[in-house]
Amino acid sequence: MYNFQVRIFLSRFQFAGVVLALISAVGFSAKAIFVKLAYGYAVDAVTLLALRMAFSVPFFLVAALYAGSRPTGQSLLFKDWVSVAALGFIGYYLASFLDFLGLKFISAGLERLILFLYPTMVVLISALVFRKKVGKKTMLALLVSYAGIAMVFLHDVRMEQDGILPGSVLVFSSALAYAIYLVGAGNTIVKVGATRFTAYAMTVACVAALLQFVLTHPIAELKQPFEVYGLSFAMAIFSTVLPAFTLGAAIRRIGSMHTSMIGAIGPVVTIYLAYLFLGELLSATQLAGSVLVVTGVLMISLKSQKD
Repeated sequence: MYNFQVRIFLSRFQFAGVVLALISAVGFSAKAIFVKLAYGYAVDAVTLLALRMAFSVPFFLVAALYAGSRPTGQSLLFKDWVSVAALGFIGYYLASFLDFLGLKFISAGLERLILFLYPTMVVLISALVFRKKVGKKTMLALLVSYAGIAMVFLHDVRMEQDGILPGSVLVFSSALAYAIYLVGAGNTIVKVGATRFTAYAMTVACVAALLQFVLTHPIAELKQPFEVYGLSFAMAIFSTVLPAFTLGAAIRRIGSMHTSMIGAIGPVVTIYLAYLFLGELLSATQLAGSVLVVTGVLMISLKSQKD
């Protein structure tokens, strides 16, 4: 009887992890939709990012205070604070800013596919920095992923979308910034703790975004249509705060491998959401390219879990 109850508890615990992973994947995927909808009101990237972070920062400050007050929390040295600040700036502020800029030029579907390449970049950066050998299976996975991106990219070029090259470069740079963050975050997260690290790093990113706005824009620019406020708040809640914490909770329940596998639905979700809410085309080429990208990334993610 006791063993049966334990199995039921574990299955519910794991089911909760699957649900949390799905919430995280859909939340992150919806960010591009919110951004593209907000751009319809002529708001610029700096202002929109500042509004997103302004609505997000109270939640992260509360989480940071709570995590820091727990008796299990380890005291941080100066170098730990520097690491958290640098990683938060690169991984959450810089990556977000470049992504917002890129979304001015390219479709939400292509943006999510390019961003989803970050695991392949982690592999390449690790190979360069830590001199890890890239095996044949990994090389095949890289080729499959980038072939998928090429398919979607060429599809959008044929649709004569203006600015697709600079937009793609900006989003690719965003994915690269996030990959650099992931490579450098490992040791810091172990010492600081996942929840506390996320709260601290996101707070740094929020402050950086708000400071950028203050230094480059008049305060009057914050006066935006009500719809922009609504979209910014929705993006803060559903595509920033909620997925940031549900991701960590999902990993704790079902592990990073299964969470990554569920997160692979992200690009496909974005393509369908863009079709529904933005009127972006949904073609066989896009679907085929997204399948290749997801396949290549999963090949790398699953291999990394086994190594």
